[in-house]
Amino acid sequence: MSPRTRAARASASRPVRHEIDEQTILGEVYMRSLVRLQLRLAIGILLIFAVLLGGLPLMLTLEPQLADVPVLGLPLPWLLLGVVVYPVLLGAAWLYVRQAERNERDFAELVQ
Repeated sequence: MSPRTRAARASASRPVRHEIDEQTILGEVYMRSLVRLQLRLAIGILLIFAVLLGGLPLMLTLEPQLADVPVLGLPLPWLLLGVVVYPVLLGAAWLYVRQAERNERDFAELVQ
């Protein structure tokens, strides 16, 4: 057993913040991972928008009898595209902002 096993180890590692500030390869890896995470989040929200905004007209095209269904005195397509879509879009936007801020907060904790 080595007598140095109980000795305090010298910290040769530099804080991540310095790696990013000095634009080293390791700093680039950290920044690339943050950008990739944010891009993945944006693509996920974009897919929600595409399914929602593309799926409703597609559904109404495939099922034309739905266009004649009245709901609360309004045609179903008007209700879906004019009223229902907006709360879903706001919810997705709120989710995106919340997750993006969480990603940035986690990254800032990692850096410090």
